[in-house]
Amino acid sequence: MISTRPFNAYLDTLTEVAVLLPNHYYSGKSSAFYIESGGSVTKMDILNIEKFDTMIKYTCQVKEMPEFGREHVILDERLMRTDLQIGGVIRTEEFDHLFYYEGELGSIYSPKLTSFRVWAPTATEAFVKFKETADSPHRYVPMRRGPSGTFEAELAENAEGYFYHYQVRINNIWHEAVDPYAKMVSVHSEWGRVVDDEKMMVPKYELPPFSSPLDAIIYEASIRDLSSQPESGIKRRGLYLGLTEEGTQSPDGQPTGLDYVASLGVTHVELLPFFDYFGVSDVDFSANYNWGYNPLFFNVPEGSFSTDPVDLYARAVELKQMIEAFHKKGLRVIMDVVYNHVFVRETSSFERLVPGYFFRQGLDGMPSNGSGCGNDFASERKMGRKFILDSLHYWMDAYHLDGFRFDLMGLIDVGTIQQAAARIRRNKPDAVILGEGWDLNTALPSEKKASIQNEQDLRDIAFFNDRFRDSVKGNTFQLFEPGFAFGNSQFLDNAFAALTANVGCAGIDRLFHSPAQSVNYVECHDNYTLWDKLEACFPGDTEVNRKKHLLATSFVLLSQGIPFLHAGQEFCRTKYGVENSYTSSDMINQMDWRRRSEYIDHVQYIKGLIELRKSTGAFRMRTEEAICYHMIKWPSNSDTLTVWLKDVGSYGKWNDIVVSFNAGRAVSSFILPDGEQWNQIVSGTQSGIDPIDVARADAVVESFSCAVFVR
Repeated sequence: MISTRPFNAYLDTLTEVAVLLPNHYYSGKSSAFYIESGGSVTKMDILNIEKFDTMIKYTCQVKEMPEFGREHVILDERLMRTDLQIGGVIRTEEFDHLFYYEGELGSIYSPKLTSFRVWAPTATEAFVKFKETADSPHRYVPMRRGPSGTFEAELAENAEGYFYHYQVRINNIWHEAVDPYAKMVSVHSEWGRVVDDEKMMVPKYELPPFSSPLDAIIYEASIRDLSSQPESGIKRRGLYLGLTEEGTQSPDGQPTGLDYVASLGVTHVELLPFFDYFGVSDVDFSANYNWGYNPLFFNVPEGSFSTDPVDLYARAVELKQMIEAFHKKGLRVIMDVVYNHVFVRETSSFERLVPGYFFRQGLDGMPSNGSGCGNDFASERKMGRKFILDSLHYWMDAYHLDGFRFDLMGLIDVGTIQQAAARIRRNKPDAVILGEGWDLNTALPSEKKASIQNEQDLRDIAFFNDRFRDSVKGNTFQLFEPGFAFGNSQFLDNAFAALTANVGCAGIDRLFHSPAQSVNYVECHDNYTLWDKLEACFPGDTEVNRKKHLLATSFVLLSQGIPFLHAGQEFCRTKYGVENSYTSSDMINQMDWRRRSEYIDHVQYIKGLIELRKSTGAFRMRTEEAICYHMIKWPSNSDTLTVWLKDVGSYGKWNDIVVSFNAGRAVSSFILPDGEQWNQIVSGTQSGIDPIDVARADAVVESFSCAVFVR
């Protein structure tokens, strides 16, 4: 081993070495360079010389690719020596192909023998460092180099519960890391742990197949928020098991937690991250709050939601019990996954095990930062993609999940999302897959981003529809800009396009080719709640704001596409003006069951709209062609958007449906389409599938409200 380096040399491609001679070292000059491998010395050809302010760079070519996994020495004309370090070669396609490994990684347990396998192709040496208990002395097992850049070792004893790290030597520096494939970690995520998968098993409750993502009604919630308020009546507040409790009630006797969500009629619960993340103490979760978008270990359940994070199996078993509790209520569970970045790149296991490989770099050589978190995961690289696919498969198989929501999906490449969808649906054909398709500034060509702009390559993936959001409620990032439901009639045409899932048949540019690609929402965990934006735009106008709030939510539930509700939206959830509550207290983020009581009429109204949506396929048309044929914009005044769903008898019990959204302060009236008289089933205060008014030929729609007429 060379203790000091007189100059540096890096392997930049499989056959090119960059030698950097500092100016203070013989004025940075050398007429020749050599590589020493296995006792033989070979002269390299100098291909190019570049002068910089502090050094001279020599690009040299080797006759044969230096063998990975062993040390190589570079010599200059004076026979001064330096070790060959791993450089830009790890970001080449040739390296990716050479070292792609298809097999299983991580710790593989059996009672008599546990195998360990880690991918570390640039390492020259590796060990498993382990201890039997938290207080035991460390022991070491050397790892042998295996195929495709892996290192392997076996421990011939019952290692269940053992704590372990990997130690690898790269560029003559030792790195220590927790296994990125770990299925369990110690408290505070300091060690990986060996587990027996059989001891994490929980009986599965099988739901019948789900027909189409368009039949989904998604309810986004945080595990912690749903049960953290004392008035929830839940005993294990903020924990996995809190959402297994049945019969819980708020002080007014109304259901809370699991029972409440099930009572709404939604089909899917999308849960904010519950993989292992940074930001909340495992042993005192009340001390901090965090949404969970700081990934640490992607295949491990978050410890702060567990009753005993020190216990080897508690967090996994309790999470599975929670998921099955939802299933028994007929609710499917979508996991919010964050594969686009890690909490801290420099200290992540990925960077420690294969420095420079798993994260993108910009043209300036700096880490790509489209995520805003200091790093973008290089999903397009073969082993980065493999990790994502393996992780998704593990969660789907081990935890019986029903779908995935990809955070900042536009940072992930199209190929990875295509393969992810195929892998997920091989396991579960009716899985719901959705993501944030924003076009973010990452070091990936635009045509390779899994963004809305490339929806034609991702037709079985749903995207959060920001056009819908901004047309109905107004610009998310311009607080005081109102949308159509807030009374801005300039957005009427955009709102009509939103009703049609922006598939291009409303006279406005197409956004999607299929309604199943459009996730319709006006509120989610990010940014201001709908209520808080209303209160900022129209302070003190509480009664009218209540109407506008219902009107905006009515758009979500009566549009083509996939409706998405934020937990508490049905009772005007407020975060007291906090726009980004990712680290705010429980007082800001909790589901306020007292407020639910105050707005119980809103809750009943939303339940009625959900019942209506589920009663007919006319709000869930499967194709662009069907939407363009059946949906007709019907004349009404300038503040009112009215749509006739014509000849929809094949979708349900009504042949025709008229939906009208009045976003003005005055009552709206218009003549309904000719033919048989109509029954009204939705007004500004009532909703459902039963008539609330006598048959009629004309329509009256109250100010800032929705009305539905059927025949």
